[in-house]
Amino acid sequence: MPDTARVLVLGSGFAGLWAALGAARRLDELGAPRDAVDVTVVSSQPFHDIRVRNYEADLTPCRIPLPQLLDPVGVGHVTADVAGVDPSARTVRTTDGATLGYDRLVLAVGSRVVRPELPGLAEFGFDVDTYDGAMRLQAHIRSLDPGDPASATAVVVGAGLTGIEIACELPQMLAGALGVTPRVVLVDHNPHVGSDMGESARPVIEEALAGNGVDTVTGVRVTGVGERSVTLSSAEDVPAATVVWCAGMRANPLTAQFGVPCDRLGRLPVDDFLRVQGVSGVFAAGDVAAARMDDEHLSVMSCQHGRPMGRYAGYNVVGDLLGAPMLTLRIPWYVTVLDLGPAGAVYTEGWDRRVVKRGAEAKATKRVINGERIYPPLDGDRAALLAAAAPELQGAPK
Repeated sequence: MPDTARVLVLGSGFAGLWAALGAARRLDELGAPRDAVDVTVVSSQPFHDIRVRNYEADLTPCRIPLPQLLDPVGVGHVTADVAGVDPSARTVRTTDGATLGYDRLVLAVGSRVVRPELPGLAEFGFDVDTYDGAMRLQAHIRSLDPGDPASATAVVVGAGLTGIEIACELPQMLAGALGVTPRVVLVDHNPHVGSDMGESARPVIEEALAGNGVDTVTGVRVTGVGERSVTLSSAEDVPAATVVWCAGMRANPLTAQFGVPCDRLGRLPVDDFLRVQGVSGVFAAGDVAAARMDDEHLSVMSCQHGRPMGRYAGYNVVGDLLGAPMLTLRIPWYVTVLDLGPAGAVYTEGWDRRVVKRGAEAKATKRVINGERIYPPLDGDRAALLAAAAPELQGAPK
């Protein structure tokens, strides 16, 4: 090992940030000399974005500068897009032409919304996949012409969790911008909205959508997007000046560069230590990794799993590098809390998603999750940041 070993963490989302902080904590625990290991985050933005809040109307608290989180614990940061990874040479190449070597790598570059080659989607479609994308959507809504009938209608494509959450917020956003009662249409090719939420939650979701004034159109696909209309596979044209695409997620395509088979979502297989199977010196966490949560279930693309996966990956990448013990990750509980806008929220427990709370009570839990639970310490205190990165499992939110 060279005088100073390098750990690169690719990505600064929920998994990437916590992997970096987890690595810094483990180095501190082991009493490693400051110049023994360099931990550096490489990410396209110098921020940690609270991505799961992008459907909300106020995004002010959703972007945190990385220096505020990394400088106090001695983690470096490079702002760059990653163009490629060569695991045999242990190098990372960035789009600005730099080549960065590593001794250990944590891949935590997340996922992205799937945008098919549909006519007009690239030109006229919006999404809430990123902070910048969500801000573009909000700027578009503010720019709508109240005198144009199509301005009062928005179409959300994809009735999964993200689609439902933004559909429930759009009526208020549009009404505030236009001063009229808008129409929001939620479209999905499945026969029911919230198809991944199970039978228990579906009636709650359908009631909330109706109460929020959201129309649902199921069993159809979008075949084209125009500046002021959406065409459905039923041959219907829906006049609409706003289209929000939320139809499916896939892991960052960098996962294809490691030479091992990925799952249907493009995720790399990892063992219980978060090591990529079949690739030396590489760990993966968050949406790019398919990790066992128990004997039957793999991780899902969510901050619920991304955050602990990051903490454990950070702990273990240092352990692997320095020959110290590592920890296995298994998470024995699973919950889903879906925001339903003015109708509250729905809280489910278990992989079969049994409803245990709904309405205002569930909304209160969702607010704590979105506003407190998923945040790192923001005061720049080194001890607090390291303490928050402990490889310990939180209990289910209450």
